[in-house]
Amino acid sequence: MSNQPIKTIFIGTPDFGVPALEKLAADSDFEIVAVITQPDKKVGRKQILTPPPIKVLSKNLGLKIIQPEKIKEIVKEIKDLKPDLIITIAYGQIIPQAILDIPKYGCINVHGSLLPKYRGAACIAAAILNGDEETGITIMKMDASLDTGPILSQTKIKLAPTETAGTLFEKLSKLGADFLLPTIKDYISGKIKPTAQDNSQASYIKEFKKEDGMIDWQKNAIEIERFVRAMNPWPGAYTKITNYKLQITNILKIIKVEQTPIDINKYKAGEIFLYENKLAVQCGQDALIITKLQPEGKREMTSEEFLRGHKEIVNIILK
Repeated sequence: MSNQPIKTIFIGTPDFGVPALEKLAADSDFEIVAVITQPDKKVGRKQILTPPPIKVLSKNLGLKIIQPEKIKEIVKEIKDLKPDLIITIAYGQIIPQAILDIPKYGCINVHGSLLPKYRGAACIAAAILNGDEETGITIMKMDASLDTGPILSQTKIKLAPTETAGTLFEKLSKLGADFLLPTIKDYISGKIKPTAQDNSQASYIKEFKKEDGMIDWQKNAIEIERFVRAMNPWPGAYTKITNYKLQITNILKIIKVEQTPIDINKYKAGEIFLYENKLAVQCGQDALIITKLQPEGKREMTSEEFLRGHKEIVNIILK
């Protein structure tokens, strides 16, 4: 490392990058000359203009904040800052080559999977969705394509049996923060050489939209159980009720199901039934016990609470 602090620009938006920015700001080997993040956005039913988490932290740390609509609009402004290094974590836009070429140490990215597996935005949920036993963090030197740059280092983590995208997000966020600065220092010192990804092993998972959370009850119980965890908290796993004798709206969010399927295959796929006085649903193969759910416009509740007010749901077929 140089005797002079490394002039660094940090680029990121959501909570995932907050621990890393905190560690970067506290390390005297780095001087953060600017933080680039997405513009404030309207959030919730009241459409309240809300700053991204990275902006909130940067403001508290007294850092220079830049919020372009498109990052390609501020190439000159970035050049004028003369950064030695750019670090990006979950920014939400592709960084153009004109910016990648500016810092002498390049642009370093923290990605929430073991690349080349799960390139793309929904990389954290993908590991749960596919029943992987482990996932991890990849720190790579960026190029102009999406998550294709050469790898500097990787570290692994085991997935808990009840892991949700939310719990894994928190774990990988902290893991990435702990792993980032030692990796950068070794890279700048010449102890690490970037290694090209094996593109033949690459897979890609797109960003989830709201409609991606709809449950397909024709799938087997193991797949659906993973799906419920992978969609939690966003976009949320949900199903539709087509019988309006129930005093609820037609969307029902499934928050949690028991991990172990039950060996029952005598109902139609999606049919609700009682199993040992518990709310259960038939899948394409085997069935699942629902433990927590949320009717549209209502609060989360246990299935026991829900059944007390909605006994008519038994034998209804979810779509």
